[in-house]
Amino acid sequence: MFATALPSIAERQPELPPDLFAAIAALKRDLNAVVLAHYYQDPDVQDIADYIGDSLGLSRQAASTDADTIVFAGVHFMAETAKILNPNKLVLLPDAEAGCSLADSCPPAEFAAFKAAHPDHIVVSYINCSAEIKALSDIICTSSNAVRIVEQLPRDRQIIFAPDRNLGRYVMQQTGRDLVLWQGSCIVHETFSEKKLVQLKMQHPEAEVVAHPECEDSVLRHASFIGSTTALLNHCQNSVQKSFIVATEPGIIYQMQKAAPDKEFIPAPPIANCNCNECPYMRLNTLEKLYLCMRDRQPEIVLPETTRAAALKPIQRMLEMST
Repeated sequence: MFATALPSIAERQPELPPDLFAAIAALKRDLNAVVLAHYYQDPDVQDIADYIGDSLGLSRQAASTDADTIVFAGVHFMAETAKILNPNKLVLLPDAEAGCSLADSCPPAEFAAFKAAHPDHIVVSYINCSAEIKALSDIICTSSNAVRIVEQLPRDRQIIFAPDRNLGRYVMQQTGRDLVLWQGSCIVHETFSEKKLVQLKMQHPEAEVVAHPECEDSVLRHASFIGSTTALLNHCQNSVQKSFIVATEPGIIYQMQKAAPDKEFIPAPPIANCNCNECPYMRLNTLEKLYLCMRDRQPEIVLPETTRAAALKPIQRMLEMST
């Protein structure tokens, strides 16, 4: 949720300074700001960030920062999480339209009815959901800790897992638990083609396939390593392999190449002949918009206190269970 309606970026853009990196650094000092960026951001946004990470790492940074202002180069549910954890801080998102197809696939009213139909179930929700869905949940998880979170829950308790069906299916396979899945999905992770992946493996027989658990099962079965973005990055850096086919949003490849410049990273192909494996929402954030949002202190994340307070409890439980 945002505080005000904003003029278009085009209307705000003419006054850009010649050196955006220097201008953003100056604004960081003026605002006592920290810039948090997800791995799926463009390289120049990653380069300006104070911390780059996956959802769990970013949540931990948001929870521990002593900055007065948090600038979140990611999508709205990430910035909302920062605001949930920091109600008295200014939280900014460079582009108000940077949403999430997975979060949008779980409307709060429909999910509330789904939850009511399973009254005895613990609700575990993937962090890629709105503040309203978090408020309806018992525990939040990320792709880094979803398996570990579910394994800690009593075996005699039934569990709703939302909103990503692919991650939920993966958790079921890893834990042996029978989860009730909300049928949501990410447009990026469902776009990878098994047929094209097999063809790519034939072209690069030496390459190891690594994949994010949000991918469909038909893609995951070809992967020798499955993990969160941070886990994929660490695996590729530490592996003796020299070539990797990467089945997740290709923004992570920038950090992979920086961590292991002597290795080859090949993005897994989408079904169509397009850039559909790039998240269109993540790519809305640019260096220019990052500067403008800091200059204008907008778009600001604002949440109703009742929603924020309710959403805080399952996030805190996740952080406690992830130590």
